[in-house]
Amino acid sequence: MKAHNDLPSLWSGIDRKAMAVAEFTLRQQRKRLATWVVLLVGVAAMGVLTMFYIDAMTREYEAVDNDGDSSDWDQDGYPNGQERLYGTDTLDPTSHPGLIDPSILPDDPSVWINEDDFDWDALAEGSVGFDDNGDCNIENRTDSQKDANGNGIPCDIVLRQNVYSGTFYVSSDGNVDEDPDDEAYALEAIHRSFVLAIGKLGVVFLIGIFVPLFMATGLIRQEMTSGTMHFMLAKPIARGEVFLYRMLGFLAIAWSYLTVVIFALALMTGLAGPGDGFFRFGDLGVWLSVWWASLLAVMVYGMLFCMLGVLWKHGMVLALPFAAWELGMILTTLGAPDAAILRFSVIGWAMNIVDAGATLAWPDTALLIQMGNWGGGFGPLEGAEALSIFASTPGLDLGALATIVVSSVVLVLQAFACWVLGSTLFKSKEIE
Repeated sequence: MKAHNDLPSLWSGIDRKAMAVAEFTLRQQRKRLATWVVLLVGVAAMGVLTMFYIDAMTREYEAVDNDGDSSDWDQDGYPNGQERLYGTDTLDPTSHPGLIDPSILPDDPSVWINEDDFDWDALAEGSVGFDDNGDCNIENRTDSQKDANGNGIPCDIVLRQNVYSGTFYVSSDGNVDEDPDDEAYALEAIHRSFVLAIGKLGVVFLIGIFVPLFMATGLIRQEMTSGTMHFMLAKPIARGEVFLYRMLGFLAIAWSYLTVVIFALALMTGLAGPGDGFFRFGDLGVWLSVWWASLLAVMVYGMLFCMLGVLWKHGMVLALPFAAWELGMILTTLGAPDAAILRFSVIGWAMNIVDAGATLAWPDTALLIQMGNWGGGFGPLEGAEALSIFASTPGLDLGALATIVVSSVVLVLQAFACWVLGSTLFKSKEIE
């Protein structure tokens, strides 16, 4: 009975010790100028990047006549697209729709620019293209011309895979989606590129690694060299607990900071991004995955850098090569997200979470990239290249949800391993 009654007091003691050390850490970090410098530099960096995004969203993109339908080759007043639609000769000024029916007046050339745009709703559902302006399914075209991709369906587009390279490409029947809305595509592609770029490189990597680098590396080491660690260890508290509770104080600051930064970015891009609605709620799944990945990454990096600080008084020197390694790994995720070497990094697992979240939120991104690179058959559209760089499929051959769960578990285990190793090193160190 006594042991049972002592249990609540035991846990209460642990809670009091944890709160005391964590609160002491919070007060220390708040009073240090270096803390505010690191946090403000992160905010400034995100602000500068956001200015480029705002500029891209407010810029006017030229509407290009990709297929030449707005031209009037025979100078009869009727645009080529209108003549093709009615089956008249685009090179003969004596052949035009007005001769077929005097009530048919010449169209303004602007009508035949962006007239055969990508079908956004179809893209979201996994389909790809329709003959919006009717210039594919006209009488003077043969059945083979109407079904140039040979899938048995006239006037459509299919996505096919190269059997040798494994890459996908667009196969069109011709005159289908050949004149997309360049501005609409550019805005959507650049918006998604920015969300992924600033989420991956800006938040999860830059903030995720440099905040722990400058704030967590000295959590234990500074107290060991200054002598204040004696006051913490004077009470009945294990060194492993001190290590953990110091990290809890750091994480309280870092996680709150990340949450505010990500919320601000999500709010800004949701309001400024392209779309018919007031706010782009469809992006929230991506931002949630960025938030979760950054919290886990900061926890692992914090544990790791704190452990390196315990290992050597110049722990920052040990941490910098690891930061360089992680930089190489995140660049690898952009080109080869399934590379086996990524399993030996922190950022590779964090990027799996972001990519899986983006797959759930934007299931049509891969198709959007292919359509942009195809560009209606007249070259890549603006924004397609950037989107193809920053959008990646998850590196694990699992479903998106399973990838998030597995990657999260691995990151937690990495943090736990760093804590165990750091605690072991701390126990063997002499306090100056």
